[in-house]
Amino acid sequence: MTKAIRVHETGGPEVLRLEDYDPGRPGPGEVLIEHKAIGLNFIDVYYRTGLYKAETPFVPGGEGAGVVIETGEGVTGFSPGDRVAYCVTGGAYAERRTIAADRLVRLPETVSDEQAAAIMLKGMTAWYLLRRTYQVKAGETILYHAAAGGVGLLLGQWAKHLGATVIGTAGSKEKVELARAHGFDHVIDYTKDDFAAAVKELTGGRKCDVVYDSVGNDTFPASLDCLRPLGMFVSFGQSSGPIPPFSINLLAQKGSLFATRPSLFTYIAARKELETAARDLFDVVGSGAVKVAINQRYPLADVGRAQADLEGRRTTGTTVLIP
Repeated sequence: MTKAIRVHETGGPEVLRLEDYDPGRPGPGEVLIEHKAIGLNFIDVYYRTGLYKAETPFVPGGEGAGVVIETGEGVTGFSPGDRVAYCVTGGAYAERRTIAADRLVRLPETVSDEQAAAIMLKGMTAWYLLRRTYQVKAGETILYHAAAGGVGLLLGQWAKHLGATVIGTAGSKEKVELARAHGFDHVIDYTKDDFAAAVKELTGGRKCDVVYDSVGNDTFPASLDCLRPLGMFVSFGQSSGPIPPFSINLLAQKGSLFATRPSLFTYIAARKELETAARDLFDVVGSGAVKVAINQRYPLADVGRAQADLEGRRTTGTTVLIP
């Protein structure tokens, strides 16, 4: 019998239960895949705790890579044996799953199963941040918080590949060094230094064109002080808690700033954009311009410990679960 992690009630890591699970046969437009690797992301924690809502019981997890086992009626783009990967909103913490074929992308030989599972959500997040939300150009300066995290280590390299000056923040000497080894020109240890003051000094007072912030409460509103006039503040997560309500007049006071709260799934809702995101991502990874740091591997059954380590900031780079 196939196994999966199911959540019957929201709470701590202990609610993640390994159970027998029947993924079912693929219906029209669907594919049955066998996972080779599954990605771990902070959004999985948000669903487990109830911060993001899902109807219980549910199988968490949003990204994975594996092999097509069976195709349903009307599926023409995939065949049994094809290597595929995906990024959706749930259902990945399982040995096998059914999924809509139009959410799958084919894997090139230059990208391994573990790499794909580790980068579909994080890598396509880096894609939309750098290429859609704000199109970073050569010569521009960006600030990225949590530089040693999964998205950060990918985005730092990609932004450097685009010709940007890349500034990051991290919370320890080890994480500072890790970020520097992955594209960041400057990394500020926020436990020791005022990052807004450091950014001003590093840029000679010009500050940044864009700030990417997945931390939330702990880095706001100081992130706004890192932006040049007409700069853009991009809030795409809240690992330290949500940003408190603020007056929109603050953006005018700080220099007529732009602010946005984007989500990956809006950017890849159209099949064409999903294919573009995956192609661009696989190109930079396959070429070696962006290297994937898979720094932790856990058995799927041990996902509770994996999520606890993620929440406790004891992980770096990307983490995969092995069924």
